[in-house]
Amino acid sequence: MKIDPPILTGGSAAEGTTELFHTKYFEEEAYLSQSGQLYMEAAAMALGRVFSFGPTFRAEKSKTRRHLIEFWMIEPEMAFVTHEESLEIQENYVQFIIESVIEHCELELNTLNRDIQTLKKIKAPFPRITYDKAVEMLKEKGLEDLQWGGEDFGAPHETAIAENFDQPVFITHYPKNIKAFYMKPDPERDDVVLCADLIAPEGYGEIIGGSARIDDLALLEQRYQEHQLSEEAYGWYLDLRKYGSVPHAGFGLGLERTVAWISGVEHVRETIPFPRLLNRLYP
Repeated sequence: MKIDPPILTGGSAAEGTTELFHTKYFEEEAYLSQSGQLYMEAAAMALGRVFSFGPTFRAEKSKTRRHLIEFWMIEPEMAFVTHEESLEIQENYVQFIIESVIEHCELELNTLNRDIQTLKKIKAPFPRITYDKAVEMLKEKGLEDLQWGGEDFGAPHETAIAENFDQPVFITHYPKNIKAFYMKPDPERDDVVLCADLIAPEGYGEIIGGSARIDDLALLEQRYQEHQLSEEAYGWYLDLRKYGSVPHAGFGLGLERTVAWISGVEHVRETIPFPRLLNRLYP
């Protein structure tokens, strides 16, 4: 079922960053939505499996070919779904999108000189590597600047990893200290979380990010303290566990990056009619 989360929020940064666009909501502080995920989790507790499709805003001062300030995301949230089941849903979804595009948009792909045979090779299941393995691969390639758990992967790291695969690749089990507060720890290893980023081949970077969500009230309260979250802004999210919860998982797929990869265009700005970039606010 499709749900429309609010675009104006009271400071709920689902990704745990400060890269939010500030505005006023009458006399209160408000922000443009960075993700509808937290609201979609609430909807999933009532309706089982839900998704949203809408604009999101990231105040990132980035000039790479992969970044837009305003972009669109498809965000499913699913009750009674494990991390592994979520990965299967993600890869089957991506395969379905590609097959549908090939079937219905062959003329457009040919116009763009896109190699359709390359797309036809994209088949689930996709390869998976852990964050640990990814760090090893990067060091073997001479990228020694990244220390385990020091920071998330950037564009050069994702590109270097993708060079080893002709399929999209899942990078799983990131250190919990560099990921969002709501991600569920691996029960067999507390320093990593049950999450995954799906990296597209050919240098297009991350197209999906997802994880199992914490469903344990005590653990979520601990995360609140570790991340110094405001009870005023996030108290309602804690209530989702306080009055009963279930295991659940979800993910977000970036529309423009996915379109850029499938169509083979050079820059993500070519995938949206009126791109919002660091230096572009007007058409």
